Amino acid sequence: MAEFDEKVYIVTGATSGMGKAIATMLGLEGARLVINARNEQKGKETCTWMENQGISCLWEKGDVGEDEVNARLVKVALDNYGRIDGVVANAGILGLGSVTDLDLATWNATINVNLQAVFYLARHVIPVMQKQGAGNILVNASIAAFKTFPNHPAYCASKAGAVALVKQIAADYGAHGIRANAMCPGPVDTPLIWDSAKAFDDPGTAVENAGKATAIRRLGQPDDIASLALFLLSEQSSWITGTAVTIDGGTIFR
Repeated sequence: MAEFDEKVYIVTGATSGMGKAIATMLGLEGARLVINARNEQKGKETCTWMENQGISCLWEKGDVGEDEVNARLVKVALDNYGRIDGVVANAGILGLGSVTDLDLATWNATINVNLQAVFYLARHVIPVMQKQGAGNILVNASIAAFKTFPNHPAYCASKAGAVALVKQIAADYGAHGIRANAMCPGPVDTPLIWDSAKAFDDPGTAVENAGKATAIRRLGQPDDIASLALFLLSEQSSWITGTAVTIDGGTIFR
């Protein structure tokens, strides 16, 4: 996909799992990156590793649940690269606990990172994309937007909200050449699924069963999601906007 050469993308939550896979795949296709996560050591290690692969990468630490962090990501991209072709709002947390057991701090943090961060990043990057006459906003949501899981109320609510927000962005800014879409992964073999499994009595069995419960009978891999991300960020999907693409190995209909 030579079309990614020299294009500029911001990827949040890019130090592990799906976010790292997406950023890496973009970078190997020639994109220039601004990556973000909260852990400074992992961030620097990830950026150094990418640079060793010949990828142009800038690291910016911060919690995207804070508006100013998103503003800074956009500024760093513009100051160093002069444009922003796309953003991948990938950062996410689980916030486990039932409605009656979940403390307010956990609820608020989950909503902030999974939903408000999408709004924050969009509101800072959309004016840039409007001036350019083009741009692509991609949100990594979840099948949790459409189905429930034990003790995941904050996560499910935040992901459903993110999908609705994507549709609104697509409707409001399509005339400006801006596309917005969401990916809704099912069970993917990342650190997050193992954290999610803690809501079950036997986490190891829960993860194993999640893979077996898919129609394809395996967990997804981060590169599965990254491949979809590149398609949705590419001109091959130029007539796709405002949609939530389920990528779950056939979990949701079983």
